[in-house]
Amino acid sequence: EVQVAESGGGLVQAGGSLRLTCIVSGLSFSDYAMSWFRQAPGAEREQVLCIWRNGGVTFYTDSVKGRFTISRDNAKNTLYLQMNSLKPEDTAMYYCATARGSYCSASWAYFRDSWGQGTQVTVSS
Repeated sequence: EVQVAESGGGLVQAGGSLRLTCIVSGLSFSDYAMSWFRQAPGAEREQVLCIWRNGGVTFYTDSVKGRFTISRDNAKNTLYLQMNSLKPEDTAMYYCATARGSYCSASWAYFRDSWGQGTQVTVSS
Protein backbone atom coordinates (compact mmCIF):
# COMPACT_ATOMS: atom_id res chain seq x y z
CA GLU A 1 0.00 0.00 0.00
CA VAL A 2 1.35 3.37 -1.04
CA GLN A 3 1.39 5.96 1.72
CA VAL A 4 2.42 9.59 1.63
CA ALA A 5 2.93 12.04 4.46
CA GLU A 6 3.24 15.76 3.81
CA SER A 7 4.68 18.28 6.24
CA GLY A 8 6.29 21.69 6.42
CA GLY A 9 3.33 23.99 5.91
CA GLY A 10 2.53 26.96 8.10
CA LEU A 11 1.62 30.60 8.29
CA VAL A 12 4.00 32.99 6.56
CA GLN A 13 3.91 36.61 5.46
CA ALA A 14 3.87 37.51 1.81
CA GLY A 15 7.36 37.35 0.40
CA GLY A 16 8.39 34.61 2.78
CA SER A 17 9.50 31.05 2.14
CA LEU A 18 8.51 27.55 3.14
CA ARG A 19 9.85 24.09 2.34
CA LEU A 20 7.37 21.27 2.10
CA THR A 21 8.35 17.64 2.53
CA CYS A 22 6.61 14.46 1.42
CA ILE A 23 7.77 11.05 2.62
CA VAL A 24 6.58 8.14 0.52
CA SER A 25 6.42 4.45 1.40
CA GLY A 26 5.05 1.34 -0.23
CA LEU A 27 6.67 1.60 -3.63
CA SER A 28 10.03 1.94 -5.33
CA PHE A 29 10.16 5.71 -5.04
CA SER A 30 12.98 6.24 -7.51
CA ASP A 31 11.02 4.55 -10.32
CA TYR A 32 8.15 7.01 -10.43
CA ALA A 33 7.38 10.62 -11.20
CA MET A 34 6.08 12.67 -8.29
CA SER A 35 3.93 15.76 -8.18
CA TRP A 36 2.67 18.49 -5.91
CA PHE A 37 -0.99 19.49 -6.03
CA ARG A 38 -2.80 22.19 -4.10
CA GLN A 39 -6.38 23.02 -3.25
CA ALA A 40 -7.51 26.46 -2.17
CA PRO A 41 -10.78 26.97 -0.29
CA GLY A 42 -13.71 26.69 -2.68
CA ALA A 43 -11.49 25.71 -5.59
CA GLU A 44 -10.66 22.47 -7.34
CA ARG A 45 -7.43 20.67 -6.65
CA GLU A 46 -4.78 21.68 -9.17
CA GLN A 47 -1.45 20.23 -10.09
CA VAL A 48 1.37 22.65 -9.42
CA LEU A 49 4.53 20.98 -10.68
CA CYS A 50 5.89 17.52 -11.25
CA ILE A 51 9.30 15.87 -11.27
CA TRP A 52 10.04 13.00 -13.59
CA ARG A 53 11.94 9.89 -12.64
CA ASN A 54 14.98 11.30 -14.46
CA GLY A 55 14.78 14.62 -12.60
CA GLY A 56 13.09 16.64 -15.31
CA VAL A 57 10.45 19.11 -14.15
CA THR A 58 7.10 20.07 -15.63
CA PHE A 59 5.18 23.11 -14.41
CA TYR A 60 1.39 23.00 -14.53
CA THR A 61 0.74 26.31 -12.78
CA ASP A 62 2.41 29.26 -14.49
CA SER A 63 2.10 31.55 -11.48
CA VAL A 64 4.72 29.59 -9.52
CA LYS A 65 7.45 29.65 -12.16
CA GLY A 66 10.56 31.31 -10.83
CA ARG A 67 9.33 30.95 -7.25
CA PHE A 68 8.75 27.22 -6.59
CA THR A 69 11.29 24.43 -6.96
CA ILE A 70 10.56 20.72 -6.80
CA SER A 71 13.25 18.19 -5.93
CA ARG A 72 13.59 14.62 -4.78
CA ASP A 73 15.96 12.55 -2.65
CA ASN A 74 15.58 8.97 -3.82
CA ALA A 75 17.78 7.64 -1.01
CA LYS A 76 15.28 9.04 1.51
CA ASN A 77 12.06 8.37 -0.46
CA THR A 78 11.37 12.06 -0.05
CA LEU A 79 9.92 14.77 -2.26
CA TYR A 80 10.43 18.47 -1.58
CA LEU A 81 8.80 21.73 -2.60
CA GLN A 82 10.77 24.89 -1.97
CA MET A 83 8.46 27.88 -2.11
CA ASN A 84 9.93 31.37 -2.23
CA SER A 85 8.38 34.81 -2.66
CA LEU A 86 5.08 33.46 -1.43
CA LYS A 87 1.88 35.31 -2.29
CA PRO A 88 -1.53 35.27 -0.62
CA GLU A 89 -2.88 33.44 -3.67
CA ASP A 90 -0.57 30.52 -2.82
CA THR A 91 -2.70 29.85 0.25
CA ALA A 92 -3.96 26.28 -0.05
CA MET A 93 -3.69 22.76 1.25
CA TYR A 94 -0.73 21.13 -0.49
CA TYR A 95 -0.61 17.43 -1.37
CA CYS A 96 1.97 15.20 -2.96
CA ALA A 97 1.00 12.48 -5.40
CA THR A 98 2.72 9.45 -6.84
CA ALA A 99 2.49 8.82 -10.56
CA ARG A 100 1.82 5.43 -12.08
CA GLY A 101 4.85 5.75 -14.33
CA SER A 102 8.18 7.48 -14.74
CA TYR A 103 6.91 10.56 -16.57
CA CYS A 104 4.64 13.46 -15.68
CA SER A 105 1.09 13.97 -16.93
CA ALA A 106 -1.66 16.54 -16.61
CA SER A 107 -4.21 13.76 -16.20
CA TRP A 108 -5.46 13.13 -12.69
CA ALA A 109 -6.12 9.50 -13.54
CA TYR A 110 -2.41 9.00 -14.00
CA PHE A 111 -1.77 9.52 -10.30
CA ARG A 112 -2.37 6.94 -7.61
CA ASP A 113 -5.36 7.43 -5.38
CA SER A 114 -3.15 7.51 -2.30
CA TRP A 115 -3.53 11.02 -1.00
CA GLY A 116 -2.14 12.09 2.34
CA GLN A 117 -3.74 14.58 4.69
CA GLY A 118 -1.87 17.42 3.08
CA THR A 119 -0.10 20.33 4.68
CA GLN A 120 -1.69 23.76 5.01
CA VAL A 121 0.10 26.80 3.64
CA THR A 122 -1.31 30.18 4.58
CA VAL A 123 0.23 33.38 3.27
CA SER A 124 -0.83 36.63 4.87
CA SER A 125 -0.72 39.94 3.05
